[in-house]
Formats: sequence, structure tokens, C-alpha cells
Amino acid sequence: MIDFVERFLQQIKQKTVIILDNAPIHKSKIFMQKVKEWKLQDLYVFFLPTYSPELNIIEILWRRIKYNWQPFDSYLNFQNLTENLNYVLNNFGTKYDIIF
Repeated sequence: MIDFVERFLQQIKQKTVIILDNAPIHKSKIFMQKVKEWKLQDLYVFFLPTYSPELNIIEILWRRIKYNWQPFDSYLNFQNLTENLNYVLNNFGTKYDIIF
């Protein structure tokens, strides 16, 4: 994650904010030390409030997939689950979409 942010930092030309969830990798000691360094370079890291799935877009997507877009037979076996999940993900943005 640090390498990714470091590469991203080399591309920015103005003050920039990165919004992250509270995954352990984002809160490690070494990562938090880098957050301080990045701030000096006008890259700011903002952490979502603890347990705030309504603010995390991926959580909204997974909830929609799980409760609205997967047919019941998805959960009968692993093959059905992977096939139906791949179908939804491959058609996201056309047949399946989230409008905010």
C-alpha cells in the first residue's frame, strides 16, 4: 500500500486527499508514519469513521450484489456463486448499476 501511495504521490501536482477505510494495513505504525510525511508533500489521508459502510462505496456494491442481484440458486453451490457473481461483475455499469 505504501508503494502504491508513493507512486501516486509522484503524479500529483496539487493538494490531494486520499480517503481510506480503517483496514489494519491502513493503520499500521509504518503507514501512519508515512501519512505524516505525505502531509508535508500536500497529500492528505482521511480515514472514514469506524464502521461506516454507508460511506464506503465497495460496501454498497457488495450489499447490492448480495441482496438484490444474486439469484437464490447462487447460494446452492460454489460453482453457481462464482458464475453468477462473475456475471454481475461483468455486467456492472450496463445491466447492473448504482445511482447515487
